[in-house]
Amino acid sequence: MELVLVSTPIGYLGSGRGGGVELTMRSLIKGLLGLGHKIILLAPEGSELPSDCAKAEIRHVAGIDQPSWQHQEASAPMVIPPDGVLLALWEQALDLGKSCDAVLNFSYDWLPIWLTSRVDAELFHLISMGAVSEVMKTLIGDLSRSDPTRLAFHTFRQASDYQLSLSPEVVGNGFILENYAFQPEGKGSLGWAGRVAPEKGLEDAVAVAAALGDQLIVWGVIEDLSYAAEVEEAFPSGTIDWRGFLPTIELQKEMRNCRALLNTPKWNEAYGNVVVEAMACGVPVVAYDRGGPGELIQSGHTGWLVPPDDVDAMIAATSRVGELNRRECRNWVEEKASHEQFARRIESWIIKGINAKKSLELD
Repeated sequence: MELVLVSTPIGYLGSGRGGGVELTMRSLIKGLLGLGHKIILLAPEGSELPSDCAKAEIRHVAGIDQPSWQHQEASAPMVIPPDGVLLALWEQALDLGKSCDAVLNFSYDWLPIWLTSRVDAELFHLISMGAVSEVMKTLIGDLSRSDPTRLAFHTFRQASDYQLSLSPEVVGNGFILENYAFQPEGKGSLGWAGRVAPEKGLEDAVAVAAALGDQLIVWGVIEDLSYAAEVEEAFPSGTIDWRGFLPTIELQKEMRNCRALLNTPKWNEAYGNVVVEAMACGVPVVAYDRGGPGELIQSGHTGWLVPPDDVDAMIAATSRVGELNRRECRNWVEEKASHEQFARRIESWIIKGINAKKSLELD
């Protein structure tokens, strides 16, 4: 097939601002290329693809970043910035959609969802977040009732945030496993990775490290400087080792030495890329049993799941990570989350949606 992929309008690829969507897109592009599909990627100016995705064509689009729903109230209205990149991306996507087999949307925003039933192009949406916006919740629910084949989700827990007409299409996620080296022993510090923002719950992970007399290595873009400063000031000096945002190769070199990764979201994570990245290195994960990570971690085997927001339970579980076999972590990722498996699931979903539409047209 000839597929057009439309990137997130929140920052260029490689900036880290797009969060897990950036990693998802890279893995999927590599996987789809391996299946023989032609890929055209529409992405904000400055975006880059790694060498293993060089066969994909990338077209850069100028415009102002779209505000993220993550940083707005659930009841906030839709926002359309002057000269916004979201509009520019979809102007090109609809033009290409006239001749390609399908357009795959990665942005969690209103416009592509709203357009789906109003244009002839074959639009598909991989929903990247839970229902953090009432606008998005309504639009996704409406599309589910009119054409549920156009929607896919990363986990069942994420999909449960929405009022869907049918059982959801759940495709998981995928990772380029050769980029993650398995480390059979981990005696280093504790780790935490993600956007540094209140909804990620960094303060709970720091509290665990402090209680155990340990240091917490933190990787990720600091989106909220005042929040990061407040967290650091609340604990003994030196408890946090800030490492910033690192590309995958550099990140896994550091992460694989950790004895455990802590995952402390305060919201319903759609999936939990960092959970799988850690396990790909053999690092067990101690996480709140909330959202996507609850479907990824086999408690007592690849990590521990504890009640949401229960810091004491997380301290107790973290002290037991030495009981776990790190090989089980890597095995789970190889069996469930390779980029090849992910690409095949996406391919199957798109073909099923196209065929369903053809069947309706024949009727």
